[in-house]
Amino acid sequence: MRPRSIVPEPEGAAVSPSSQPAFSPLALGVCSWSLQVQSIAELKKLLGDLGVNLAQVACGDPHHANWDEGDAMPEAAKASGIVMTGAMLGFPGEDYTTPQTIKETGGFGNPSDRQARLERLRWALDRTRELGLTDLMLHAGFLPEVDDPGRSAMLDTLSQAGQLAAEKGVTLAFETGQETALLLRRTLDDLKAPNIKVNFDPANMLLYDMGDPIQAVEILGPDIRSVHVKDARRPKVHGQWGEEVPLGQGEVDIRRFVKTLKAVGYTGPLVVEREVGDQSGRIRDVAQGLALLRECLAD
Repeated sequence: MRPRSIVPEPEGAAVSPSSQPAFSPLALGVCSWSLQVQSIAELKKLLGDLGVNLAQVACGDPHHANWDEGDAMPEAAKASGIVMTGAMLGFPGEDYTTPQTIKETGGFGNPSDRQARLERLRWALDRTRELGLTDLMLHAGFLPEVDDPGRSAMLDTLSQAGQLAAEKGVTLAFETGQETALLLRRTLDDLKAPNIKVNFDPANMLLYDMGDPIQAVEILGPDIRSVHVKDARRPKVHGQWGEEVPLGQGEVDIRRFVKTLKAVGYTGPLVVEREVGDQSGRIRDVAQGLALLRECLAD
């Protein structure tokens, strides 16, 4: 595999893409889309009701999570006083109906979608900087195995994504789940990109049936940039989805998960994600999840 380089941060950029945004170690927060909010004011209120003021925010792409503020969303978010840990990008056309449909449509996996999605990434990088942020999370798509003939082209695309991000002073964090931790580890090592990191979601490891999330933390620890705290159970039938459940009711073992994150030296945010149920049910489950995390941190 030939080496892939990352364009260095441009002169005068305010923040290095390898630096961590400023907030307390293991600070608790919520993913904005989990609360199904449509405005920054609603997000601010619900965060206050939950007793936190930290969020990972959806960029505002119509496919993933739109905002009533439209193009004025970044200024509204900055003025709100919400502490934002990073932005999340979803690509138009991603289909999570089954594991097979997302394999075909997710991230940069489909060669015919790659150029259009790199253009969408350019937009998201600008939106990330407009938000005053240096971290952008996204699903890279299913990573080809080391002996897959399509791997080189996929890594070339991921390298381009990293270069675009580096030019903007942004760290990309690829979300876990579609591949084993060992394959993601090998991919990061092959890319050799200091601004490509991991957004770790333990539940995704179970939903996709891709290994033990605790072992995955140990394998990926040095490159875990941010965390979606979510719980799930493995699928009962191979090739089908597992089941997302409230924190503490699944197979992640949240207490052990938090202890393992501490053990590998992770000090970033713990951001609760809930993607099942109506808004009231999600808010209830997020509140219970935050309470569980407070107990875990107090241990």
